[in-house]
Amino acid sequence: MPSIQFNAHHSPVGAFASLTLGFPGAKGGLGHELKGPADEPFYVGLEESNREGYYQALPFFEAAEDKSADYDVEGHNAEFSYPNRISHFSWDSISRHFRACTDVWVVGDLKFRIVTPYNAVPDPVAADEVSLKNALCPGVLMEVEVDNSNCSRDRKVFLGYAGSDRFSGVRIIETDGLLGVGQGVSVALATNEPGFRAGVAWQPEMVVNARKPENEPFLIGSTGILWTTVPAGEKRTYRFAAGFFREGTATAGIKTRYYYRRFFDSIEEVLDHTLNRAEALIAEAQAQDSALSKGLSEDRASMHAHAVRSYYGATEMLEREDGTALWVVNEGEYRMMNTLDLTIDQLFFELKMNPWTVRNELDLFVERYAYEDTIQFPGDDTKHPGGLSFSHDMGVSNNFSSPGNSSYEQGGLKGCFSYMTAEQLLNWSICASVYGLRTGDTNWLSAQQETLKACLASMLNRDNPNPAERNGVISLDSSRCFGGAEITTYDSLDVSLGQARNNLYLAVKGWAAYKLVARVFSDLGLTQEAETALSQAKLAEATILAAVEPDGTMPAIIGEGVPARLIPAIEGLVYLDYLGFDLTDSSTLVNALKTHLETVLKKGTCKFEDGGWKLSSTSDNSWLSKIYLCQAIAENILGFSPDSEADGAHVGWLLDPTNAYFAWSDQMLAGKACGSRYYPRGVTSTLWLSE
Repeated sequence: MPSIQFNAHHSPVGAFASLTLGFPGAKGGLGHELKGPADEPFYVGLEESNREGYYQALPFFEAAEDKSADYDVEGHNAEFSYPNRISHFSWDSISRHFRACTDVWVVGDLKFRIVTPYNAVPDPVAADEVSLKNALCPGVLMEVEVDNSNCSRDRKVFLGYAGSDRFSGVRIIETDGLLGVGQGVSVALATNEPGFRAGVAWQPEMVVNARKPENEPFLIGSTGILWTTVPAGEKRTYRFAAGFFREGTATAGIKTRYYYRRFFDSIEEVLDHTLNRAEALIAEAQAQDSALSKGLSEDRASMHAHAVRSYYGATEMLEREDGTALWVVNEGEYRMMNTLDLTIDQLFFELKMNPWTVRNELDLFVERYAYEDTIQFPGDDTKHPGGLSFSHDMGVSNNFSSPGNSSYEQGGLKGCFSYMTAEQLLNWSICASVYGLRTGDTNWLSAQQETLKACLASMLNRDNPNPAERNGVISLDSSRCFGGAEITTYDSLDVSLGQARNNLYLAVKGWAAYKLVARVFSDLGLTQEAETALSQAKLAEATILAAVEPDGTMPAIIGEGVPARLIPAIEGLVYLDYLGFDLTDSSTLVNALKTHLETVLKKGTCKFEDGGWKLSSTSDNSWLSKIYLCQAIAENILGFSPDSEADGAHVGWLLDPTNAYFAWSDQMLAGKACGSRYYPRGVTSTLWLSE
């Protein structure tokens, strides 16, 4: 049986917030704008049936510390302290039912369910306010069910957490029909069920076993608890909400606030709205559970669910000062904002759920994060005309970077943190083409035609400044590298996938980009540009085919004697297939890529011993999001059968005890999460789903 001891996000859409839960100990909690779990105790517990005043709770906490000695320094008031009376339910007694929008723990007489429906985010330009308010409410619904029907005594049930915010204390929330506990005005738990009590203390026992009811609000404490009594012989279900709220300015560089501030003026309003919509939220979650796992094996359904949750935990829906929306996907533990080489991989999921967010991201890249450069051949200081490209990201940790610059890229480097100029140029061009052609948004494509022309000119220059010497493949570096070398999204991998220049992965991706922009130019009546792009695609195809070795494989770096072999050589196929392109005229290239993959996809080359996919034959560094993408290409385009052994290995990577704390992680070094943790890019798995 797969382990159930793993953290997962339970997040409202666009709030950059997460109730993260599932890993043993105080390793989850209510996190807001964090790079990982909040590391707070979270309590869901029930009084034992045969011992009054003793409790068992889900194992998401450690024994609480009595901090009275910090005040009663000589220990004169020893009777103040409380004995620990809350123990963990054993893991082997717990079952967990994990899906994309519901996560349920069942143990003994207790059931705990978290409900997070992930519906489309309406386009704010066209949507009504009710739809937007419901979609963007920064709350999470929970249910606690207690079956006390076989017990002859009343039993207490409780839910709560210990806050970790250094700037705000834990308080009790009491409004008409709402009772809760929260830290400051930014995070809280609440219920609208009658009969509940609320308390704050250092230990949960100080609330549920309070010597006097008047002692329950001990506001020096950091643990907030909601509790009630379940009558003997009865079965009860209680609903709770977790809420998140940021009052004022949310970001620097570009001044914004959270979009939900249009509809909510306090966290109390968030909690109330979430609870009042409980029935609708449950129905939506159940429908999405089915939609987001249709046709998938158990392993793939669990990985896709995990990835969807991590994506939404990273999302931020903001409002600029002029009232327009700004969509941000934060880069997991790194918190970089709208990283463009993630945008292209999240493209398929966003186009399925809410296509306007793709347009929104692309527009801001043009508006603020485009730049012009010059280019150089390696080892040559001569500068040649370069052209348009885009920054790696838009900033980090809610700080938008200055125009034309990312938070990440640095000059003078040949590896991690260098520039991704060519890759990001291809990424924007592909995303723009796929968005416009998939949605039929010809007005937007027409408005962006000058940008697309500039992208084509820039791609031509980066092939070779001399048209007679072009071969369709990127062969120069941006002068922004100052003698260094451009890299790809595989920034911490060796030269096989790390180097941009003459890279097979980028060569096939560039071939696809040329074919895509050619289609766009043709649709816009720009015949000359379309012909130029198609001519470049043919050059790229010829160059790639000329690199095929006698064994049918292709080198990772064309013409540089690098022995590595790659799986992502096939990546560029996905964009054309996604749009229904007829690839008959490129069947030689497609077949060559199929032969390449068949040859390298074996243990010792591009598979690990556990059967997991290895993106490069010369590196143990692999990204799950890219593996999911390449699996979909292999099956949907190249006719491979699903690799169940690989799926089992990949699930095993995520559930490894050293990885499971980080929820869904992307970058794995021989199956161990080494970076890109708590990450959104795994929604490439949406390509597994039946359309």
